[in-house]
Amino acid sequence: MARYTEAVCKLCRREGEKLFLKGDKCYSQKCPVTIRAYAPGQHGQARNKKMSEYGLQLRTKQRARRFYGVLESQFEHYYEMAERKQGITGENLLRFLESRLDNVIYRLGWANSRAQARQMVVHGHITINGKKCDIPSYLTRIGEVIGMKQKSRENEKIKEVLSNNAARPVVKWLDRDSDKVEAKIIALPERSDIDVPVEEHLIVEFYSK
Repeated sequence: MARYTEAVCKLCRREGEKLFLKGDKCYSQKCPVTIRAYAPGQHGQARNKKMSEYGLQLRTKQRARRFYGVLESQFEHYYEMAERKQGITGENLLRFLESRLDNVIYRLGWANSRAQARQMVVHGHITINGKKCDIPSYLTRIGEVIGMKQKSRENEKIKEVLSNNAARPVVKWLDRDSDKVEAKIIALPERSDIDVPVEEHLIVEFYSK
């Protein structure tokens, strides 16, 4: 499974905002975006020039891709799916990204970051309708029940995460049962449910060139 293996904090600094890729560290004073509020690299502190229209579209696409931890080829594939699907292409794209299993685990508060959620899925902790699913990119569907193996619930690190995030609000398209450590997909996410700060029409414009 291909994945980004470099320092993820550099991605946040490049985008000039927190992408919340490191869980608790993103909320602490140790966050590199707080310490070094400029882009990484030799010319990171240089005065920024006015960004071109293409540059703005590119940065928007990169920001969305990095929020969800998706590689370039995967992101392009989601865009092609969104374009073929009836409805508004940009919203369809975000809906596909939100429906990924690793993102659902993160939204449920079962992980502190999408990267941690991805690791949980790959390590076989997660079930769908009672059957193990170890594919982070699996697109969840309405009616499916996402759960966690009993043995996994007894893991001390997982128990700590679940306890710390018990009060975290859950998006309205997920119905979470904290006692059973499971949740049901009750609807497709609406644009108003998606808090990722991107203007998706710029992504559509990028791929429409």
